[in-house]
This record gives sequence, structure tokens and C-alpha cells, in this order.
Amino acid sequence: MRVGLVLPGFSADATDWCIPALRHLARTLATTDDVRVVAVRYPYRAARYAVDAAEVIALGGADRRGAATLALWRTTLQTLSAEHRRRPFDVLHAFWATESGLLAAAAGRLLRIPTLVSLAGGELVSLRDIDYGDQRSAWERLKVRASLRLATTVTAGSHLLMALAGRHVQHGKLHRAPLGVDLTLFQPDGRSETQPVRTLVTVGTLTRVKDHVTLLRAFAALRRGGPDATLQVVGDGPLRPDLEQLARRLRIDDSVCFLGEVDHGRLASIYRAADAFVLSSRHEAQGMVALEAAACGLPVMGTRVGVLPELTTAVAPVADHHALANALAVSLESAPPNAAQRVVTEFGLRECVDRFRDLYTGVRW
Repeated sequence: MRVGLVLPGFSADATDWCIPALRHLARTLATTDDVRVVAVRYPYRAARYAVDAAEVIALGGADRRGAATLALWRTTLQTLSAEHRRRPFDVLHAFWATESGLLAAAAGRLLRIPTLVSLAGGELVSLRDIDYGDQRSAWERLKVRASLRLATTVTAGSHLLMALAGRHVQHGKLHRAPLGVDLTLFQPDGRSETQPVRTLVTVGTLTRVKDHVTLLRAFAALRRGGPDATLQVVGDGPLRPDLEQLARRLRIDDSVCFLGEVDHGRLASIYRAADAFVLSSRHEAQGMVALEAAACGLPVMGTRVGVLPELTTAVAPVADHHALANALAVSLESAPPNAAQRVVTEFGLRECVDRFRDLYTGVRW
């Protein structure tokens, strides 16, 4: 099968993970199929190269805006058309129902190729207080609406996102198809599952949608209650100085460690060195880090976003640090069962890729 993946960005070379879940998807697909990746914005240079047996056509769109955006869109459509003439695509698959989804779905209509568009971020939400979500802008809403209307099939990676997408996508067109976890990389270390929770770990870019402020406030409330716990924060971003200052103000800086950016290949060892994983996001389309942690045998807890309610009962409403502190306290007393087996049977990389392939073969123009 000849698959065209249309993405905002992809690995610039074999050492660059860029968007790890999409790198894993392309690599696994390429073991059985002809995979060409059209990367619209990143890398920031035009190039043609191979990564993990997938052919990558980078358009180097970078941060072009205004009239330059229209030129980039024209180049993308011309590239997809030329690639289709060179080796006809059987299906186009885009992630994010914004620019990449719109371009793939438009190309599919023009070339009469079935197209999947996967919801993968904040396309359907509007969180104005943190300037997050594509529903805040009329222009972005138009792109999302056109992507979902023009696509042959739309997918979502969690039950929560499925429910939200059901308000925007016509009946019969929407399918649940999560991205998968590489179980050769993320797996338990064989230790006892009943040990008390003492070291919490969270992974995510330090931006407002990940809501580390709520996490730090919840952790401070937890520490005031007595438990001798520590928190490891993996990731970097523009809010790091503010978060470090908040930890000092809350007097938890001696038990919170900001580890900074960690290479994707090293994350498994970070997970396995902890006792539990916590996610405090305001929104997640799926939540790959929670799945990775669960695959490593960790109990997971956090806010009611993405797949988290599918993995654990230790969930709290978003942006509620009191409720999150209570969920953490209960978990410290009796760690919730880990969801490793659930991840293996439902979210393993091979199983998820096969689910996408079933959609590819079943979809018709």
C-alpha cells in the first residue's frame, strides 16, 4: 500500500525525534508499506531524505505567514500531485485537522484519493484564559471545519475526544484510532507493583496548557498533609523560570526537581525510576506520555483529559488543585492498579498501526 503522511513537521534526520509518536507510526508502517512523509513546516529547509525506511519530502515552510502561506499551500498541493503522478497514493493520512489536514483533504478531493484526518491537538477546544485552542479564531475554525468536511474519514485517539468530535463530524465518518506506544522501548522493569508511591514524575513541555501551576499547587497541598513525596518535572519551555519561582514560593523547591528536556530514547528509564506518573494538563487529544508511563508499569493519575480516564480512576477535574491533591493523596495511601496490560492489548504500536491500516484498506473515495 502507498501511504502519504501529511504532517506539520517530521524528524530532520535519524537523531531528531521531532514528534515521537508520528516517527514510530511512520517507521512501523514502512516495514510493510510504501510510506512518503510530506512535512509542511519542519524541518525549516526544503529537502528530500529517508528516515527509518520512510521517504521524507520536507517543504521548509517554517513560520511563513500571510501571502507566504498561500505560496506554501500551493507548493504542498503541487508536491502531493507530483508524488501521486510518480507513484500513485492509495491513501493520504494527515495529523491535526488544521493546515496539514486541510491540505491533505483538499489534495484528496482534487486527486480522488481517500483521506484520513486525525485529530491530534486543540482543534476542537477554546481555552481563552490560556490562549489555547483552534476554536478561538474564526480563521482556524474555518480550517478545522473544512478539514473535517473534506476528509473521507476522521479519527480520534481517546473516548473523550471522540465525544467532542461527535459534535463536529457527521455520523459514520468518525473512528477511534489512537497512536501507539513502542512496547520494545516502554516496558516494566519487573519490580513489585504494590510498593508505596514516593516519587512522582510528570512529562511535558512547560507551557500553560500542561498546567504545571495546578500540579505544583496540588503537590504543595499534598506535602502539607504530611506525605514525604518528591516530584520530578521532565520537559522545558517558556514557563520554566516562573514555575521554579512558584516552587520556591510554595516552599516545595527542595522536593521538586526540574530535569529539563530529556531525549525520547531515555524517557523509559525516567519512568521506571519513579513510583507513579501524574498529568495535570488542561487538554490532551490523547496523552502519549501517560500511555508510555503506564506501559513501564507505573500507576497513572491526573486530570480528566485524553486517555487518562481510560487508564485510571485517579482523575480530577482540570485546573482544580484541591481535587488533584486529593487524588494524589489517595494514590499515596494505596497506589491505583497500573494499566500496563491495558496498554499492551489496546495501545501497543503494532496494534494501533494495524488499526490504521484497516482504515486505509476500508476507506473508499
